[in-house]
Amino acid sequence: MKSGYLKIALLFVLVFALLIAGCAEEEVAPIDDEEPEEEVDEEAPDEPEGEPVKIGALTSLSGVLEDYGNQFQRGFELGLEYMTDGTMTVAGRPIEVIWEDTTTVPDVARERATKLLDQDEVEVMVGVTSSADALAISPIAEEFETVIIYEPAAADVITGEFWNRYVFRTGRNTAQDAIAMAEVIASEGTRIATLAPDTAFGRAGVDPFVPQAEARGAEIVIQEFPPADATDFTSYILRIMEADPDYLFVVWAGANNPWGQLAELDVQGAGITISTGAPEIAALRMMHDVVGMRGFTVYYHTVPPANPMNDWLIEEHFARYDSPPDIFTSGGMACAAALITALEKTGGDTDSDVLIEAMRGMEFDSPTGERYFREEDHQAMQPLFEITLEPGDDHPVPVLESVIPAEDLKPPVTVPEDAQR
Repeated sequence: MKSGYLKIALLFVLVFALLIAGCAEEEVAPIDDEEPEEEVDEEAPDEPEGEPVKIGALTSLSGVLEDYGNQFQRGFELGLEYMTDGTMTVAGRPIEVIWEDTTTVPDVARERATKLLDQDEVEVMVGVTSSADALAISPIAEEFETVIIYEPAAADVITGEFWNRYVFRTGRNTAQDAIAMAEVIASEGTRIATLAPDTAFGRAGVDPFVPQAEARGAEIVIQEFPPADATDFTSYILRIMEADPDYLFVVWAGANNPWGQLAELDVQGAGITISTGAPEIAALRMMHDVVGMRGFTVYYHTVPPANPMNDWLIEEHFARYDSPPDIFTSGGMACAAALITALEKTGGDTDSDVLIEAMRGMEFDSPTGERYFREEDHQAMQPLFEITLEPGDDHPVPVLESVIPAEDLKPPVTVPEDAQR
């Protein structure tokens, strides 16, 4: 009896197993020899396929212009982010930036530039803060036949007497500053004194100003050039006061500036109106005694007419650093904008001849508005801003009086006639 029950149970299990197997065969899809297609995630960004674009970035991350260098670095990186919509790629190539500190010493700048080109094999360079550094680097760029975009080094000779075909500059130069200042203070019969450091930057700020002022009928009564590392300006200021000018045009860069002593010696109380290009915020903090001054500025975050790049820069800078962007932050962003615009035009090709052809006459956006590279000397043409210094809580605030158009700020082309184009 038990044997019968066992046979029936085994038969039942066998039938049940066959039924399960049959259902499984119906549900299993037939095997296909072809590879299954991968699902595409439409939300995922495309991975860059090309080799990295290697950018060599040189600036003063230490030394007397460290603050300027840090601003430039921050602005350049923000500019890359803005121009690539956060992808940090251009024309399918990821962007790699190698930073080097020039220490604001020309010999070091020359050595670091050579290292970037010879060892790191960068394809294009950007920087620098100091005009002396730029003049040391330009021959290296020419030797290695590599494009360099200068910002914010301002001496006019960089894109003039000592220019070569690989040199471009997104920042304004001292000749453009000179035209802007002459527009503001020079007129028939005006007596003007100048005070500037005895450096490439300082002399390049004064030398082109003199003919611009004289062309408008002004008289230059005295020019003073203290050493770049001076900390006591008393003798220079007293000589200026003895000359009895109507205006004192000050050209300065760096922490050891004369603003404190100009206030202590009450230059304005002697009837001398001080004027300058409104500097970075740190220097503005020392200028409460010249509130009401008329001058010009390259950039103050509330001065340029509204534009998308500056609006983004202000918003992001406050969000990330709880402070407004400064002059050289804006410059770094403009430098990045020019480079990415050029690489988009060349399809990511960094061959110097291709880049030079693309960049000559090229227009590009900046936080101060549209700029373009003049074909003859690769100097960026750009607007500057006539301002008045108004009282502020932390520092005097530059307030826009008028935009000085780029077309009114065209300095003479001073590239040597025999320079290779």
